[in-house]
Amino acid sequence: MLASLLVWIAFVIFRKTVNDIQIFDGARIFIPNYDYFTSLIFFPFCCVFVHYLSGFYLNPLKKSRINVILSTISSSAIIALSVFFVLKLGDVVVSYEYFYFSLLVLFGLLFCFTYLFRNIIFSQIQNNYKTKKWTNNTLIIGTGDNAKKIADDIEKHGQQNTLVGFVATNKKVGVPPEMILGNMTQIAYIIEKYDVHETIVVLDDDADEQQLFKIINLLYRFNIDIQFTPRLYEILIGSAKITHMGIIPLVSITNPSMSDWEVSVKRFVDIVFSLISLLLLSPFLIYFMLLIKRDSKGPVFYRQERIGRYGRPFNILKFRTMYLGSENGTPKLSSANDDRITQIGRTLRKYRIDEIPQFWNILKGDMSLVGPRPERRYYINRIIEDAPYYCLLYKIRPGLTSWGPIKIGYSDTIEKMIERLNYDIIYMENMSLLTDMKILMYTIEIIFKGKGV
Repeated sequence: MLASLLVWIAFVIFRKTVNDIQIFDGARIFIPNYDYFTSLIFFPFCCVFVHYLSGFYLNPLKKSRINVILSTISSSAIIALSVFFVLKLGDVVVSYEYFYFSLLVLFGLLFCFTYLFRNIIFSQIQNNYKTKKWTNNTLIIGTGDNAKKIADDIEKHGQQNTLVGFVATNKKVGVPPEMILGNMTQIAYIIEKYDVHETIVVLDDDADEQQLFKIINLLYRFNIDIQFTPRLYEILIGSAKITHMGIIPLVSITNPSMSDWEVSVKRFVDIVFSLISLLLLSPFLIYFMLLIKRDSKGPVFYRQERIGRYGRPFNILKFRTMYLGSENGTPKLSSANDDRITQIGRTLRKYRIDEIPQFWNILKGDMSLVGPRPERRYYINRIIEDAPYYCLLYKIRPGLTSWGPIKIGYSDTIEKMIERLNYDIIYMENMSLLTDMKILMYTIEIIFKGKGV
């Protein structure tokens, strides 16, 4: 904010000095043709908004110096171009040489002032990590030779990390015995006692994937970063990334597949789209609320606990489409010909109208427009028996629609739920704003054709 204020003041002085433009004329300015003091307030907020969309404020402590430089360059360029080609359309063009020179000056001011403050903060952060005033307490799950290699890498290159110890997963020991803090049955106590921020799952080469996913499922209920050493498959598909720790690549379970700027834009679109949808559809919502109330006894809305991002529970909101007391405490999957569905409920499900209240879940941050459909804990536990990799979906927000529901539709069996899961895994590995747009287009087609059931 301070950098933006200084930039705008310096740019106005530049315009006054070079072009001799009258800055104050009845408290108005020609750059742009708005009130000077209004633009002085408006410009910093615009800059912060662009920096937010660039993803700079996501995980700021883990950014490298090159990330800071590149992010500042791109944001400064976007802000400068926006000012000149949007806000300055009404400005007097003295000459095109001066026009482009002014554009370059604004870009230079934006980059220099913004990077100056960011560099001061970045240097302070690096110094705090270097002196161990700040650190990320890191726990290694595994005690074999591979765990010893990761530990050595942390000691050599992990400036931001402090190894607190190891957790045993079997009887193989290739690490100092005094550093073994316990086994997986004690994981909750160990994480709390040693204030663990990051975990790295490092299993032996002969360990099976079932064990890996079992461990990941146990770790997800804690608010920590989870990484594991990649197998050949993760290396081939590009999931393995070189982290700030050193040269050994790791696969992150908690970081999204999208870039930071895409994550920020995706969340912004979620908020804007949901807010507009709720406002525009409010008359129809009231109409359907009256129909549901007249059709059968019970509340208009139905709340149900689902498991969302990071494996955390939340209450999903839907229009009630079944008779009151349809489950009686025992979870039961629904089907197209389910006699528990009310008459109006069949119409609501056919056109996915029952899902509209979930725009409120999206506004709250529980869900996204596009993402895997959230499930109940009861069914997740049954899915994990045959598909233990379900936990991979915890890294992203569940959604109103996704590739899985489009291909499979309502899942009335565990087998269909697993099939839908596989499509959701494919979506997660190929997440992008373009993919989200395609899925939304397919969803709109399904809604208008009444293929919701």
